[in-house]
Amino acid sequence: MSDQPKTRTLPEPGVPAIPFVNWGGLRALYIKEVRRFFKVQLQTIWAPAITTLLFLVIFTVALGRGDREILGVPFNSFLAPGLIVMGMIQNAFANSSFSLLVGKIQGTIVDYLMPPLSVLELLSALVAGAVTRAICVGLTVWAAMWLWGIDVSPEHFWAIAYFGLMGSAMLAFFGVLTSIWAEKFDHAAAVTNFVVQPLALLSGTFYTIERLDPAFQLVSEFNPFFYVISGFRYGFIGASDSNIAVGAIVLLVMNVAIGALCYWLLARGWKIKS
Repeated sequence: MSDQPKTRTLPEPGVPAIPFVNWGGLRALYIKEVRRFFKVQLQTIWAPAITTLLFLVIFTVALGRGDREILGVPFNSFLAPGLIVMGMIQNAFANSSFSLLVGKIQGTIVDYLMPPLSVLELLSALVAGAVTRAICVGLTVWAAMWLWGIDVSPEHFWAIAYFGLMGSAMLAFFGVLTSIWAEKFDHAAAVTNFVVQPLALLSGTFYTIERLDPAFQLVSEFNPFFYVISGFRYGFIGASDSNIAVGAIVLLVMNVAIGALCYWLLARGWKIKS
């Protein structure tokens, strides 16, 4: 037998060394995204939880005195699920809209483009990191409300999981889309202030659309945030002011459409490679 070490055969030029999914690279980028927001968790997790609790306290004191009920439950029980998922989707957007943008501004975008990751793997890691932050914020807010004495016991766990994840993923995709388009932090802030915040606040978090004029009810039904809030609330209180099946389909279609657009733009390298 020969004592010569065996030589490793390299693939032919043009043949990918990782023919299928680069699980190692996908995991590394996901961990990088999670560690990035965990390093400043006081700002990325705890601060949003405190802000959400302040919303609950202010609106409960201002509008929830006495035996006020909405959809058959006390006002604070009606308000709590909407505030939880609103914090989740806003932080999912904040996380994914920061990654590529800071890379473009600081000149470190090569850290995302050079590793042997496909476009789908890159997009999946960015979205998964944003959804993870959303889940952390949601669990923190839920625990804080439970300790505060608010009834936030789940009634339909599947609805909480589906609408929470779909809403977070939708805003994560939208954040990636924003980070591809934006050229400076002011652009991302403009999207947050003039698109995300208004749609979130006008989504039925603090009221039911049944109280609105029919024209504004129609406008609300074209707001995808409304279906996230309403479906997530249904998981806690078992009542909703929207059609749950329609909401589930709308969010699925929105995620597929925005995800496909993000994939196409990343594959072309629009405003990233040029």
